[in-house]
Amino acid sequence: MKYVTVLIIGMLLLVLGAQGAIRLLADHDNAGLLGRLPGGFGVWLTCYVAAAVAGALLAGWGSKHAKRSGRGR
Repeated sequence: MKYVTVLIIGMLLLVLGAQGAIRLLADHDNAGLLGRLPGGFGVWLTCYVAAAVAGALLAGWGSKHAKRSGRGR
């Protein structure tokens, strides 16, 4: 069950990071969830990309281990 939880958290991070980065690239003034974070466009984009990459890695790791334990059928 813990691997499925890690998979879900990873998928949420991936979706939020990718959606935020796309929104920021389309409209540089719309920072979304990171609007209060100081630093501007470069910092916001870096944080969104880092969240998307971390989410993809977590989701992949959770998926691999969930399949190994028999939960991903």
